[in-house]
Amino acid sequence: MSLQEKAPSFYQVDGAFIQSWLAHLYTVRHLKTRSAGRALSALRRFYQHALREGRMSVDPTLRIDSPRLPRTLPTNLSEADVEALLAAPDTNTDLGLRDRTMLEMLYASGLRVSELVGLRMAQVSQDSGVVQVVGKGNKERLVPIGETALDWLQRYLTSARVNLMDGYPHEALFVTRRKAPMSRQAFWYVVRRYAKKAALKGSLSPHTLRHAFATHLVNHGADLRVVQLLLGHADISTTQIYTHVARERLRQLHERHHPRG
Repeated sequence: MSLQEKAPSFYQVDGAFIQSWLAHLYTVRHLKTRSAGRALSALRRFYQHALREGRMSVDPTLRIDSPRLPRTLPTNLSEADVEALLAAPDTNTDLGLRDRTMLEMLYASGLRVSELVGLRMAQVSQDSGVVQVVGKGNKERLVPIGETALDWLQRYLTSARVNLMDGYPHEALFVTRRKAPMSRQAFWYVVRRYAKKAALKGSLSPHTLRHAFATHLVNHGADLRVVQLLLGHADISTTQIYTHVARERLRQLHERHHPRG
């Protein structure tokens, strides 16, 4: 007997039927987990509306768990890819020097894009080579940026930023030609433009450099707890995905280079 024959009306189904319907989506229609989850979500909204309208007294989806989505690995940039991206801006121009500095700091620190564009002058300690970041939940952390990024930052502050601001006072660290703070959306465009210039494949974003920062640290033996602190993750389980990225990278290298790969 088909599902349609078993359920003459949406208002007459129960939880067991919903479970059978989900199984049907997987085994007969071969829907992927994400698509089945969207279908169940739409059904939940339908029954919530039916309850409000008084057409049903019980929501048959109430005890149905949403399908668990597979955990996808973040886009992986090799160290050579990152070097190509960092080299893409023309640092002989004020905007190019600003962009190179932002890319260097993002890769050196693993900041979220909102944290990077939100930096103020007072949050940067050039003497210590660290930035004071206000992350999610207004939690503060100190993040080192390394000698290379610090060198680019000092060059930007003493030349490009001075020229861009032309005496106009503003506390934002990274500014535009309009003397305004750089926005998240504008920096997304900057990253994509330089990724295209560097001939990098895939859809890159500022978050891709944050992933690269963490992955390359793990690849070079960094302790996962340290990476967690640098990224500002509240839970170590969020950081553990980078061990999976590192293992996947090793698997690909073995497959590509080992005679029996």
